[in-house]
Amino acid sequence: MGPLWYRAAHTADTAYGLFKVKMSLNSSTFLNQESHQKLKRNFECLKNSQQTTSSLQDNPLQNLQLASWEVLEKAQKNGRSKCPRCGSSRMFYCYSCYVPVETVPTKEIPVVKLPLKIDIIKHPNETDGKSTAVHAKLVAPEDVTIYTYPCIPEYEEKRHEIALIFPGPNSISVKDIILHLPKNVEKNVSCGNDDDSSAEPFLKKAKIETKEDRNLIEYKSNSRSEDTVLKKVIFIDSTWNQTNKIITDERLQGLLQIELKTRKTCFWRHQKGKPDTYLSTIEAIYYFLVDYHQEVLKESYKGQYDNLLFFFSFMYTLIKNAKNSAGKE
Repeated sequence: MGPLWYRAAHTADTAYGLFKVKMSLNSSTFLNQESHQKLKRNFECLKNSQQTTSSLQDNPLQNLQLASWEVLEKAQKNGRSKCPRCGSSRMFYCYSCYVPVETVPTKEIPVVKLPLKIDIIKHPNETDGKSTAVHAKLVAPEDVTIYTYPCIPEYEEKRHEIALIFPGPNSISVKDIILHLPKNVEKNVSCGNDDDSSAEPFLKKAKIETKEDRNLIEYKSNSRSEDTVLKKVIFIDSTWNQTNKIITDERLQGLLQIELKTRKTCFWRHQKGKPDTYLSTIEAIYYFLVDYHQEVLKESYKGQYDNLLFFFSFMYTLIKNAKNSAGKE
C-alpha cells in the first residue's frame, strides 16, 4: 500500500485534483449561467424594442402633443349632455351645430391656428354622427368651413389659389405644390382685350434681354408672389363610393389636385373592402398640414397641428381599450 506519507500525499493530491475539477466545473457553470443571463437580457431588450416598434405601429397617435383629455374624461363620466344651440342630447359635441355640449366648456377645447383656410364638402348622405369633419371645425373654428353638397361656393375667380385634396391621374404631391401653383396661376389669368399685349400672361415675356427689363420682370414677379400662395384647400367628406358625384362637379374642375403620401388610417369605422391607406377626413387634413408645413413652408414641425386630432385620438383610445377589454383585436 506504500508508506503512510505517500498515502497521505496521494490522498491530498487526489483531493486537490478533485477540488480543481469541481472548481473548474463550478467556474464553467458560472460562466454558462452568466452567458445565459446575458443572452436573456439581450433577448428581453430585443423583445421590448420590438414591442415598442409594434406599439408605435399599432398606435401612431400616442406621440402626439395633445392638450389634456381631462375635460373629455369628465364628460364621459357624466354621460350625454345638451347642445347649447339646438338642445339635442349628444356626447362631447353636437355634430349638427359643430359646438361642444354643455359639459365640455369651449374654453377647455384647444384652438389650432392653420396656415390656410379649409373647406370641407360633405356628401348629403354622409351620416353626421360618423363623420370626423366636425373635429376640424371644433378646434379650428376660424379656419374651417363645412358645406353640405350641392350647396358649395363658386371657386372660379380664386381658382389659382385653391387646391383640392383628392387622388387622381393628374394629382401632385404636397412637395410639388410650389412648382405647379404658378402654372395654375398662368392658366387662369384673364387676358381681357386680346389686342392689349400688356394683359398677356407675364411669364411669356421672359425672352427680354436688357438688364432694365430683367429687373422689371423680377420686381413684378415678387409683387405677384402673394397671388401664387395657396390660400385654401378643399377636402371631400364622404365614403369613397359616394365621392364621384362631388369630384365631377363643374365647380371643382380645373383646381390643382393634390394626393397625400401613403399613410395608414387609425379610424375605427374603416370602410369594408378598402385598403387601410384610405384616411378619415380629419386624418387627411392633419397629414396634409404636417406635410405642407415641412415641404412648402419649409419649417420644422413641432406638433403645431397635433390638436386637430384631439377628439379623434381620445375616441380612438376609448374604442381600442374597450376592444382590448372584450378580448377583440
